[in-house]
Amino acid sequence: MKVLPFTIPTSHDKTILVQEDILPYFYPHLHRHEEIQLTLILKGEGTLVVGNSMHSFKPNEVYLIGANMPHVFKSDDIYFDQDSNNEIHALTIFFNTKGRLASLFDLPELKNVHLFFSTHYSGLRVHEHSFADISARMLSIKYALGMDQLMQFFQLLKSLSTLEIITPLSSGVEPKMFSDHDGMRISNIYNYIMNHYNRDLTLEEVAAAAYMTPQAFCRYFKKHTRVTFVTFLNEIRINEACKKLLDGAYDSVSSVAFNCGFNSITNFNRVFKSTIGKSPREYASEFLSKVN
Repeated sequence: MKVLPFTIPTSHDKTILVQEDILPYFYPHLHRHEEIQLTLILKGEGTLVVGNSMHSFKPNEVYLIGANMPHVFKSDDIYFDQDSNNEIHALTIFFNTKGRLASLFDLPELKNVHLFFSTHYSGLRVHEHSFADISARMLSIKYALGMDQLMQFFQLLKSLSTLEIITPLSSGVEPKMFSDHDGMRISNIYNYIMNHYNRDLTLEEVAAAAYMTPQAFCRYFKKHTRVTFVTFLNEIRINEACKKLLDGAYDSVSSVAFNCGFNSITNFNRVFKSTIGKSPREYASEFLSKVN
């Protein structure tokens, strides 16, 4: 399967594409497309990988993903269980500033909007303070038709370009860093790591899965992601550990560590604190105190 690039189907009578997905799980492969993507998560949880960064996602969140940025919304493992009744529900708006909209984005009145997308080319997570406004505008676009839909879309662009709090999704990865061949290769590597992070996963094993020597793999991975294999693997493991700690369904911190692929509680605590800035117990306690 050719994962990268990914082609978004276009309509001859519409400038933007509105897509609603109600499925057992999100499309599970790293991919990219020319269109900017704005996704409202209505139902479903998992990990969003964009470029070389990852973020936990959950319902009532909106993510903007830049054009040609490699990304995947990977549902949590429970969504892939055959006996699972879980499903995802998302509303996504795709639009291409270099397609039919190109001449409009060249207008002086849209200078700030064009600058916004150029500056935040990797994408962003819409802050909770702006979620109600952005999600409402997305839903209004879903239910609008013809010129009304286009007018609602421009109102959405105005709201996005005036966001006061910006949380970038990725840094250090340019949209054009990946050729099609490299994109498919990195996609396979990402998928392999994300499917095997919870056990003892060695550099030699991943390199072999990529049909490379360990030395060549290290150079290749660092060149195309700007991070080392160990850093990427630890980020996946810590990201999963955070979700388990917040769920509260664990016997002990050490059980979380071992279930996420760490073979030493000492190493887990060290990596967790260097990544999150606090210990696992402090992280969980702080969350519980906010909830209470």
